[in-house]
Amino acid sequence: MQQSNYLLEMEGIVKQFPGVLALDHAQLKLRPGTVHALMGENGAGKSTLMKCLFGIYKKDEGTIKVNGQEANFANPRNALDNGVAMVHQELNQVLRRNVMENVWLGRLPIRGGLVDAKKMYADTKAVFQDLEIDVDPKAIIGDLSVSQRQMIEIAKAVSYNAKILVLDEPTSSLTENEVEHLFRIINKLTAQGVGIIYISHKMDEILRISDDVTIMRDGQWVATRPAKELTTDEIIRLMVNRSFENRFPPKINTPGDVLMSVKNLTGRYEPTCHNVTFDLHAGEVLGIAGLVGSRRTELLNTLFGYYTKEEGEITLHGKPVENASAFEAQRNGFALLTEERRATGIFPLMSINFNSTIANVRAYGKLLLSNGKMAKDTKWVIDSMRVKTPSPRTQIKSLSGGNQQKVIIGRWLLTNPDVLLLDEPTRGIDVGAKYEIYQLILQLASEGKGVIMVSSEMPELLGICDRILVMSNGQQAGIVERGKDFGDIPGEQETILALAAKYV
Repeated sequence: MQQSNYLLEMEGIVKQFPGVLALDHAQLKLRPGTVHALMGENGAGKSTLMKCLFGIYKKDEGTIKVNGQEANFANPRNALDNGVAMVHQELNQVLRRNVMENVWLGRLPIRGGLVDAKKMYADTKAVFQDLEIDVDPKAIIGDLSVSQRQMIEIAKAVSYNAKILVLDEPTSSLTENEVEHLFRIINKLTAQGVGIIYISHKMDEILRISDDVTIMRDGQWVATRPAKELTTDEIIRLMVNRSFENRFPPKINTPGDVLMSVKNLTGRYEPTCHNVTFDLHAGEVLGIAGLVGSRRTELLNTLFGYYTKEEGEITLHGKPVENASAFEAQRNGFALLTEERRATGIFPLMSINFNSTIANVRAYGKLLLSNGKMAKDTKWVIDSMRVKTPSPRTQIKSLSGGNQQKVIIGRWLLTNPDVLLLDEPTRGIDVGAKYEIYQLILQLASEGKGVIMVSSEMPELLGICDRILVMSNGQQAGIVERGKDFGDIPGEQETILALAAKYV
């Protein structure tokens, strides 16, 4: 029998859900010792294809071969036992247990009928040292940063000695230095013959790290090309079947009078923000920039009353507001889109109807809720946000990340807020859905709302914001005003990065 030149061959893969053809004869072939990027808009079928490989979903048609042998994994453990590992975009860890227990979950070393903690510690240390990960194996995983937890998931996948490793948006929560660290790990693994499937929306990463690129659209295979033959523009054209010469919509908003003033805002409990002072104008998009650990999220959470304020003053429409709780903040006209969509944004097992209306539930009645009003508002969310879904009754977890994000934004718009606080609103979202969310943000600002947006993507901040407030180690390092050519001058980025490192 002739040996296959591929580690993995997926051909003619079909997967259908009620009312949705998620995969329509999709394909992917992975060579040993290479990085194969898998790209496409949210909803293109990338994650579904990988879940069919990993045994989470059962394919309806098609063949999967691993090392030339047909493979149909019954579940993820079956896949792991056969050398296929996957690191999911949404982390699923036991937060109250320690790091080493999470790494060896389901295969804890046993000695004399008891868990051999000494061996587990030593084995974890060995994996971490090999991958240059500096984390205490005994640390409680819920106490770690998202980026540390992400690296631990990668280490866990590597610990299975997998020959096929799927990384789904692996850098979405990583700093620049951590991305470089991840790339060193990838280079080490490919040198050992491991094949890596790399899902990402970050074009610069794809062109830098990949050997081959497969592009999907609407559940179908579109193209597979050597990465060196592709450009960002060509990838976008293949993904969305149209040119994206302008990554950002034209500015249609004009900042007006001061809507909200914040003076010397300081949170009570560390880590928090300290002495932050700024104005937000009606019709303005104010960006918040900073490095990981700069307390951008803490600033938004303190404004929204989710974190306790120690001192400082917030005024809206010239009147003081306390925002002593999230409920009070919502009543005062604030809305918060959280950073961790899955953990704190959606109710994954509930319908789009539920997720759309839950923040506005008091508007539908006191004793009995009006199903008619709720259905009408859900339809408004689906239509106005252009949510792709088979039905309002569909569980939100089955939607792509971009469509989930649109539902959450629509949920908050039903409360008719004056100030929208958006924390990483386009994280893990494809270029097409990003453009739609940018349009939405600018449209809301043009209607006189004030928008504050945290983002780790510098081009995004420069592309749609009117001003950028820079945070550094919990302190306000400065505010960069929008100039004539704001966003096009490298000097603007240098100024922001210099301010971000001011108090580090």
